[in-house]
Amino acid sequence: MNGKVDQQWLLKVEGLTKIYGSYNENTVRSTGPEFNSNICPETNSIVACADVSFELFPGEVLGIVGESGSGKSTVVKQLYFDLEATTGAAYLRKEDNTLISLLEESNARKRYLRNHFMGMVYQNPREGLNFRFSSGGNIAEKLIMAGMFNVQNIRGRASALLDRTEVPVTRMDDKPASFSGGMQQRVQIAKAIANNPPLLFLDEVTTGLDVSVQARVLDMIRELQRDLNIAMIVVSHDLSVIRMLTDRTLVMKNGRIVERGLTDQILQDPQHAYSQLLVSSLL
Repeated sequence: MNGKVDQQWLLKVEGLTKIYGSYNENTVRSTGPEFNSNICPETNSIVACADVSFELFPGEVLGIVGESGSGKSTVVKQLYFDLEATTGAAYLRKEDNTLISLLEESNARKRYLRNHFMGMVYQNPREGLNFRFSSGGNIAEKLIMAGMFNVQNIRGRASALLDRTEVPVTRMDDKPASFSGGMQQRVQIAKAIANNPPLLFLDEVTTGLDVSVQARVLDMIRELQRDLNIAMIVVSHDLSVIRMLTDRTLVMKNGRIVERGLTDQILQDPQHAYSQLLVSSLL
């Protein structure tokens, strides 16, 4: 990670909240870690996440860790516009230092921002890949959405990305359904970085993969991040993934951040009881 002295943030999130169902003024304050529940006792609405705030700096890798239902995936899916936030704000800083208020943009503008400034790698490759297209076609789709239209340039870029992510270029015209799970994830990563985004989201990218395949995918992600200096938000329930990839970590439980800090610090000296429980699972 680059040093953050005098460095301005790339992404700033303030009070991000997602509630499913009807809610009232008591919904958020009657849920959370102290109640060990995401469900409002008055309305039965589900508080997927609440009051999530953080900053991400250029080239930094931020981890969000927690068990299933902690709200970690909900956070990144709101920032990538897969889900609409209930309340909160998020700002992206462009190279010219202008700020984009992500959650207030029109749908058309959100599509533009996603295609030009962001990438996403999902746990299930079927969410990130079009299985009707070839592997090269999937990358081409992202490139076309980002404004590249020259067929020769698109094919050249797709070849380079497949090679970079260790997918045989000879399989460019094969569909993802014929690939292994690990190779599908590598194609998804190639597609996600095709537009040279400053910001990449990784949502449980190694879950379901064999251990040996997980290790290679994680090595590749670390190499890509180092070489391309992409800022990343890595969501995982697995602290070993967080330890390998991230600089700082947010620990989430019942939709709230219960601890934050340098990843090494949290792993070596966790302060919250829930963080301690997660860390003990590594021992």
